Amino acid sequence: MTDTNENPRAYPKRPYVGVGVVVFKGDNVLLVQRGKKPRLNSWSIPGGAQELGETVEDAAHREIREETSIEIELLELVEVVNSINRDDEERVQFHYTLIDFVAEWKSGDVVAGDDAADARWVSMEEIDDYNLRPLTYEVILQADDLRKSGAKKPGNRLQKTI
Repeated sequence: MTDTNENPRAYPKRPYVGVGVVVFKGDNVLLVQRGKKPRLNSWSIPGGAQELGETVEDAAHREIREETSIEIELLELVEVVNSINRDDEERVQFHYTLIDFVAEWKSGDVVAGDDAADARWVSMEEIDDYNLRPLTYEVILQADDLRKSGAKKPGNRLQKTI
């Protein structure tokens, strides 16, 4: 079994809530290269774990700032994804419930930070070159469709904080 000191989220007792954001700047989408497990060195959309007492919207903004140093405007909820990774013995090694948003870039230059090994703007025509997981690719396409159809800022569709 992997040492949980290497990654404290390995072999959890419960799922973690993760927030991902498909960020667009013009016709380009923001991709990050993961600097930690799971999926070390793979390319994906930026995001990370929600912190206690933090709304999913606040988590989205914080994660984007930490991983890429930019500011965004959230537009709409895209998808909720179950990410369950099992080890060779079929035990749950990582379990995340991922809440994905679409957003537009507002300001700042992309600089990889926090747990991102790299971060960059990629044209929609180039995303095939980044060997994205099929579900990540699908979420990006859904986000692009939402954005093009006039996605609105998150509001009543999301759960309110009570």
